[in-house]
Amino acid sequence: MKEKWYVVDAAGCTLGRLTSEVAKILRGKNKPEFTPHIDTGDYVVIVNAEKIKVTGKKMEQKIYYHHSDYVGGMKETTLAEMMDKKPGESD
Repeated sequence: MKEKWYVVDAAGCTLGRLTSEVAKILRGKNKPEFTPHIDTGDYVVIVNAEKIKVTGKKMEQKIYYHHSDYVGGMKETTLAEMMDKKPGESD
């Protein structure tokens, strides 16, 4: 299998619709030779992630959780905080 590299411009795209399309490419479902037990996916680079569009109140209500594997180590951040700190790593 020959893997391809895709560059996706996220400026103006809706968060959920973009992630579902990128997930298809990563899994390889966009290829005619897709097989669930074989890695047929491609590579994806997303640019302009800080310009992505979200609908509704997701900036305040969408919460990301992270646990440090210690007792009481549950951390949570909102989408707005993630976009301020690391715009390329949020969903």
